[in-house]
Parts: sequence; C-alpha cells; structure tokens
Amino acid sequence: MCVEFCIMVHRGEILKQAILDSGFSISLVAKRLGKSRRFMYDLFENPQVPIDHLLQIGKIISYDFSSQISEIKNFTVASETFSETNWMKKYLTLLEKYNKLLEDGIEQYFLSDIKASKKN
Repeated sequence: MCVEFCIMVHRGEILKQAILDSGFSISLVAKRLGKSRRFMYDLFENPQVPIDHLLQIGKIISYDFSSQISEIKNFTVASETFSETNWMKKYLTLLEKYNKLLEDGIEQYFLSDIKASKKN
C-alpha cells in the first residue's frame, strides 16, 4: 500500500525487455513454456503479469526479476519449498513405498497359495 507516492511498475514491459536482452527469441521462450507467441505478447501488454510466470520465464532466460519487481522477493522465498527437486524426492519416496507394498502383497499371495496347497 502506498501512502505518499507509489510508482507502479509495468511487469509486462520489464518482462519484454528482459527477454529481448537475453538473446532468446520470444518463440523459443513461448515453446519452453508450452504456450503460444500470442500468449507472450499478451503478457507484455499486462502491467500485472503473475509472479509465477515471471519466475518460470526467469528460469528459462536465466534472469532475476527481483531487482526490478520487489514482490518477487517475498514470493521466491515461499515458492522455494515447492521446487521441482522437492516434488521429485516426494514422488520417488512414494514410488518406493508403492513398490514395497507390491512386493509384500505378492509375497503374501504366494505364501497363502503355498499354505493352501499344503492343506490339500
């Protein structure tokens, strides 16, 4: 909230300039995002580009927007706990537990078959 004087930054213009300065083509950035060029140009016109888009594009072009957009500093700290690495670790842990459960279930199945055949 601005009390006396507030400078509104146009995130779309900052984004456009960062991409142009990076040497990446707009088409390539759009492709890596899985979006269209039209989507990119719509972002350039948007003064309030969502921070998550800025962070995604920043990763692609290796650019840190936090020096120009102060809200990113707070957002970055919160989003670091949900990085791709953390999600991958959680997925692998879950997959290992699932495989263990399958192995245990198969062993139990065969053990019950052996017990049943011994009774006959």
